Amino acid sequence: MKQATHVNSRNSHPQQLHIRHDHAHQAVWAEMSFSGRPSMNMDILNALSAAQDDIATLCRGNNETRPDDCLRYQVLSSTTPGVFSLGGDLEYFLDAIRKQDRPALQHYATTCIDILYKSARGYGSDLTTIALVQGEALGGGFEAALSCNVIVAERSATFGFPETLFGMFPGMGAYSLLARRIAPAMAKRLIESGNVYSADELYELGVIDRVAADGEGTRAVHDLIRERRNRLTGFRGLERAMAEVNPVSYEELSAIVNIWVETALQLSNKNMRLMEYLLDTQNKRWNTTTDKTLVARPRPIPVISSEHVSSVAA
Repeated sequence: MKQATHVNSRNSHPQQLHIRHDHAHQAVWAEMSFSGRPSMNMDILNALSAAQDDIATLCRGNNETRPDDCLRYQVLSSTTPGVFSLGGDLEYFLDAIRKQDRPALQHYATTCIDILYKSARGYGSDLTTIALVQGEALGGGFEAALSCNVIVAERSATFGFPETLFGMFPGMGAYSLLARRIAPAMAKRLIESGNVYSADELYELGVIDRVAADGEGTRAVHDLIRERRNRLTGFRGLERAMAEVNPVSYEELSAIVNIWVETALQLSNKNMRLMEYLLDTQNKRWNTTTDKTLVARPRPIPVISSEHVSSVAA
């Protein structure tokens, strides 16, 4: 690509999302940079939504008579050491549930699926979306990765859906997206278990497309793009064929969001205490300062174990 083209990111919080252009690989990187607890708060969701609008504009400006200048890939990653994303904003959820604030929950969840739907569809163009997972991808963070056409993960990355352990389920695309990668029964089992899975385990199941050595994730993304360069039309055709055979519809995602909101509003006090426990665990491990030099590399954040379920809910 001969000339830098900049994503405006007009509504993005500079400490939450950084857009980087990789012209050598015809890619734009959306790098999540969390300030404090690395969850999908409304600031980063709004930043992602604004960036997506600008990336979609760039895609529409692709000139196929100059293929080397076209934008071909978007890569979603995180700059937070050891974490891709811990998922939904539990503090936001708890506040809305206590107030029985249906519109707040609906707004959050709809914002999420708007973002995931654009990613899953490649912005309605031939853009290939890639997730690079380096660390933990839980709940909504796992859903964000699943919305991408390709998932690259470093070997120490971990994935899971803890929601069922506190009476919820992942309602922003988890089952819809997983069931299009693996057998629906296996997708259901992964979600129901609440377990944490390694990158290698999910690669063997077909959830993840490529596993890289720790520290080599960016190189693996570059290698993948380079390998596709001379076979791009074939890969693009395959992605379009897969979308025709098993499309993800916005109506499906929206219907599941409605079920998720209803489920959240019916949570028991015991389940809310479990959610509070997980939120407290996250808060204890993360400094809320925006000065990244003061934030130590986090230890892995455990999903609630069955023992914790028994003790906290009692």
